Amino acid sequence: MKNIIINGKVAKEKIELAKQLRKNMTQAETILWKQLKGNKLNGLHFRRQQVILGFIVDFYCHKHSLIIEIDGEIHNKQKEQDSERERLLTGNGFRILRFTNEQVEKNLADVLEEILRNR
Repeated sequence: MKNIIINGKVAKEKIELAKQLRKNMTQAETILWKQLKGNKLNGLHFRRQQVILGFIVDFYCHKHSLIIEIDGEIHNKQKEQDSERERLLTGNGFRILRFTNEQVEKNLADVLEEILRNR
C-alpha cells in the first residue's frame, strides 16, 4: 500500500489549511462530496482535502491511488503550477481526474460514471 506522506511529516500549517478547506468547500466540491462520502459511490472510500506530497488535493481514494480535482476559475490563472503539481503526483504513482465546477454542477451523473470507469 502506498504511503501518501512520502519522505517526511506534513507541516502543521498544511494540516490547518486542509481543515479550513474542508469547512469552506466550493459549491461543486460540496455537490460531489455528497456523492462520495460514506463510501456511497460503489463502496469506494474517499477523503476530502487530503495532503499528499505537500499538496492538498480535493478528493483522494487511497485504494486506487486516485485523486479527483475540481477546477474552478482560479485554475485558469495557475496552469503552470497545476501542471507541475500533476507531474509530481503522477510521477509518484497517483492518477488524477480533473473536472470543472460546471461539469459537476450540470452533469454530475457523467462525472460519477467517469470516476467509476477510471478507478
